[in-house]
Amino acid sequence: MIKKLALHVREYKKQAVLTPILVIGEVVLEILIPLIMAELIDRGIDGGSMPEIVKYGVALLIAALFALIFGVAAGRTSAVAAAGFAKNLRGDMYDHVQEFSFANIDKFSTASIVTRLTTDITNVQMAFQMLIRIATRAPGMLVFALIASFKIDAQLSLVFLCVMPLLLLGLGLMIRAVHPIFNRVFKTYDKLNNVVQENLAGIRVVKSFNRQEHEIGKFSGTSQKIFLDFSKAEKIMAFINPLMQFCMYLTMLLLSWLGARAIVASGNDAALGLSTGELISLITYSMQILMSLMMISMIFVMLTMARASGERIVELLDEQSDLHDPGEPVYEVEDGSIDFDHVHFSYGKAKDKEVLSDIDLHIKSGQTVGIIGATGSAKSSLVQLIPRLYDVTDGCVKVGGRDVRDYHIESLRNQVAMVLQKNTLFSGTISENLRWGNEKATDEELRHACKLACADEFIDSFEDGYETYIEQGGSNVSGGQKQRLCIARALLKKPRILILDDSTSACDMKTDAMIRKAFREEIPETTKLIIAQRAASVQDADQIVVLDDGHIKAVGTHEELMESSDIYREVYESQNRGGGLGEQ
Repeated sequence: MIKKLALHVREYKKQAVLTPILVIGEVVLEILIPLIMAELIDRGIDGGSMPEIVKYGVALLIAALFALIFGVAAGRTSAVAAAGFAKNLRGDMYDHVQEFSFANIDKFSTASIVTRLTTDITNVQMAFQMLIRIATRAPGMLVFALIASFKIDAQLSLVFLCVMPLLLLGLGLMIRAVHPIFNRVFKTYDKLNNVVQENLAGIRVVKSFNRQEHEIGKFSGTSQKIFLDFSKAEKIMAFINPLMQFCMYLTMLLLSWLGARAIVASGNDAALGLSTGELISLITYSMQILMSLMMISMIFVMLTMARASGERIVELLDEQSDLHDPGEPVYEVEDGSIDFDHVHFSYGKAKDKEVLSDIDLHIKSGQTVGIIGATGSAKSSLVQLIPRLYDVTDGCVKVGGRDVRDYHIESLRNQVAMVLQKNTLFSGTISENLRWGNEKATDEELRHACKLACADEFIDSFEDGYETYIEQGGSNVSGGQKQRLCIARALLKKPRILILDDSTSACDMKTDAMIRKAFREEIPETTKLIIAQRAASVQDADQIVVLDDGHIKAVGTHEELMESSDIYREVYESQNRGGGLGEQ
């Protein structure tokens, strides 16, 4: 995991390597300060020599100044390295997600991906900064302080070796206990993000059904789980400070008692034993050693959290799209013909739960094909196989006479425009949204596409016209307007195949008929697949496909199906009896 994450440091490697070097310089200077202080006390103060006081005082000032410079420089380089690492990691994850197929997205869920791109990366960033700075400083301080202590008095310094195992054992037990909790917390964060995301996306539904209390209950329940888990982890981690304080005071008491006895026994003669300055240095080193251990404990806590986050990040980075370009891909789509050759399809690995079964359907280039069927009959699943949003489980789908798996995926999708059931607009102007279909489209091409989609009339009524700002999700336009803008956006691709997945359901009958008429007259060479709940929306198609429970029940023109298909005839007659759908 660490090796995989380290690959994302890249151009910030210089700062990441320079930081530990600067930290070591800072540590060495801080270790020298107590030694200089000991000489100041023994030779200057106790020796009554003013020149010695001045000499060692200046040395202390220089050491402290350079320690400050090294510390500030290390702080700056570590901040740049950590922020840059997080930027690269976030960008690489986001780019990787863009390559995911629908199946990969289904596996992780949107909320989980958002958590990994935000909370998890923040945890890893903090751990990385701590790793290159504090994780160098703490062990360095520990080692150098121990060396200096043993140099002053090896026997007295054994106190440290007696106390350290006690501290390390306590830290190890606590970290072992909290790691599973942090793993559980981040999974709960995914659920919390999902609750928030669903609530905000469906806020109008929530308010119209007066379900605010229900949503608050869902949020509070998930939030309470996070609170309980974090509280449990914090209760365990709360033992760190008392343990550290106990070890620190125990060490200081032992050093003070044993050191004082040594000084009294030697008469403060360094040649015979321990001097006052050396005892003060040992106490200072004990503080540095124990502070180093405290910092190491903080590192372990942060790394425990970051480990869980790092595993989730690497899991996402290791996920490979189940859709790949072939070794020698085809870049040109000859025409808009579509052939389903005995296609079977199921989501994920559940091959025993087929969504589509033995689909055998052949569509000529330029034809208009209607697809009708009850909710859950797999109409959307059928058309999503054409631009290879999913791969078939068995059989094959051909476009332009070639298996879709032979094409370069981007080239294939450039020739297949889809207007999905859930129409999505992005924050920005109308023209910016339309140019998602073709970023190089001229203003004239925008107007022509909008005219075909019957969107020009309401766009012209806006004060800013095509520069009207669309709020996030298209919340400031109606459902029908949103659908027509999405259709215009798809038309700007000038595709060989146009798929409308129930994309005129929010439009009135007159507008629906005008759009279909424009398609017949303006883009006759484009193959058009229209999924609809209304029979009137597809009755003038060249052929109509009737789907039921993932099977094709009938194929034919409106007239043929009225004679041969009980399902189609029942749908058409029930809608006509309702007074909503006459012949157009």
